[in-house]
Amino acid sequence: FSDFGGPNYQRPVEDLAFAVARFIQKGGSFVNYYMYHGGTNFGRTAGGPFITTSYDYDAPIDEYGLIRQPKYDHLKELHKAIKLCEKALLNSDPNIVILGSYEKAHVFSSELGGCAAFLSNYNLRSNAKVTFNNMHYNLPRWSISILPDCRNVVFNTAKVGTEASRVQMLPTNVKIESWETFNEDVHSVDDESSMTVKGLLEQLNITRDTSDYLWYTTSVRISSSESFLRKGTHLTLSIQTAGHGIHVFINGQLSGTLFRIQNIGPHFETRNIGVQGPVVLHGLDEGKKDLTWQKWSYKVGLKGEADNLGSPNSILSIDWTRGSLATLKQRPLTWYKALFNAPGGDDPLALDMSGMGKGQVWINGESIGRYWTISVNGNCSGCSYVGAFRQTKCHFGCGGPTQQWYHVPRSWLKPTRNSLVVFEEIGGDASKIS
Repeated sequence: FSDFGGPNYQRPVEDLAFAVARFIQKGGSFVNYYMYHGGTNFGRTAGGPFITTSYDYDAPIDEYGLIRQPKYDHLKELHKAIKLCEKALLNSDPNIVILGSYEKAHVFSSELGGCAAFLSNYNLRSNAKVTFNNMHYNLPRWSISILPDCRNVVFNTAKVGTEASRVQMLPTNVKIESWETFNEDVHSVDDESSMTVKGLLEQLNITRDTSDYLWYTTSVRISSSESFLRKGTHLTLSIQTAGHGIHVFINGQLSGTLFRIQNIGPHFETRNIGVQGPVVLHGLDEGKKDLTWQKWSYKVGLKGEADNLGSPNSILSIDWTRGSLATLKQRPLTWYKALFNAPGGDDPLALDMSGMGKGQVWINGESIGRYWTISVNGNCSGCSYVGAFRQTKCHFGCGGPTQQWYHVPRSWLKPTRNSLVVFEEIGGDASKIS
């Protein structure tokens, strides 16, 4: 899978075919591909705030239901070759013949099943020429040739005969219009808090995963002596947090934002998240003020979530503001709403969110999921099919966002007046959504 901020991964089909053929030649009988058809994790089903909605997995059939070449055809030819060996595979166990330092033959032979052979070259650097049954065969490095009659090669895992396909995103003639906005009122959070306790509480114990968001609010009283800071000094707030992200507001103004990557790992379900403390204010004349064990108020979620702004049925229940999007480009915690007509044709559709920051999207009340345009951090310098596959091996997408396109099922759309709702955490240019 892909996580926001990380690269997208590829597994070369030459290595994938090699792994499957090697399993069959050693007597394996059942192969499960993960994934054979990529998909989309809509809503909050992506497995965490840092997992992309795209579960494409570089699969032979991609997220949009389109065939990915050469992966699809190369595996199709592999399956056909294995099928030709069926009788031999089912009626005998493999007999291993050493053909060289890195080369072997796995031979399936019986009176009932006839003869089939798999010729393998495990060398990472060099091609090989081998002799088997008094015939000569050329084996590319890190490859397996399949001989359903122990004589004729019908398939080699490293020889790909289909050209690569590339999905091209084309703009539709649809305009997104009638933009309206709604801003979360940060000043009112304390008044609407559901509880106040001394100290810091764990986030999931309070939210029960009903929302990504939990407000931690406290008040700081600075004495008159402390208010006169030394010339040239600044107040700094240090926060020990295990949350996926944190936005700090001082008197309603955004003071800073921080994100930390955490997705999976041993005992992931037991890890605490949220603000754990200490929370300390630095730069006062007295040095620092520890806020950890003050009284903290808590509120789960956003007003827009409570009012179900993602749903078209909630639109009349709140005061949306019409106006220019230009003045709202970098305003945090802003909801956007617009209308659009369904594009013609039956091609798959995707929403381009590259002009935005981080947040969530709904269409006609259905949640597309979380988006985030953070740039990829990875090594996209090259990719070789040779050698055992590792997740760190074949990266792509460096320099751009991990995910730019968000799948929009046509079954969610009406012919006209479809509702698009976006919640933006950080700030972005909604006019660039297309």
